[in-house]
Amino acid sequence: MNKLLDLLSRNADFTTAQLASMLGESEDAVKQQIADYKEQGIIKGSNTLINWDKAEDAGVRAIIELKVTPKAETGFDDTAKIVMSYENVESVYLAASSRYDLIAMVKGNTIQEIAEFVSKRLSTLDNVIGTATSFVLTHYKSGGVPFYGSEEDDEQRSLML
Repeated sequence: MNKLLDLLSRNADFTTAQLASMLGESEDAVKQQIADYKEQGIIKGSNTLINWDKAEDAGVRAIIELKVTPKAETGFDDTAKIVMSYENVESVYLAASSRYDLIAMVKGNTIQEIAEFVSKRLSTLDNVIGTATSFVLTHYKSGGVPFYGSEEDDEQRSLML
């Protein structure tokens, strides 16, 4: 695995000086490599990981699985492009599963809003032949970062259960 990409995926806040020190390279070399990765589309941006369980008015998140009939020319790509075009869809993945083909991570204000999105938008797509929705109740880890683990978090979680 590429060490620079691994470090950036763990913490996008590292400065190029910190990265250069950790990698044993010059800062200019690290800056150039990052610029090259951006130009090649390998680095597509950077995100802040939010523990939505602790944020007020965080809304609801769901994992939507879609069973899709692939098209002869484009396979699953056309359907994935349509699904990812919706503003409330955070991520879309092609899955190797015997039951479902695409997985979408979706956000909404309420469970009803997500249910309506599935029934009126996703289920009505021509080659979608089935869906399954799972609502996210707790984030334990995201992007390699554990969201629970401190004694305070464990105590708070116990009170919720």
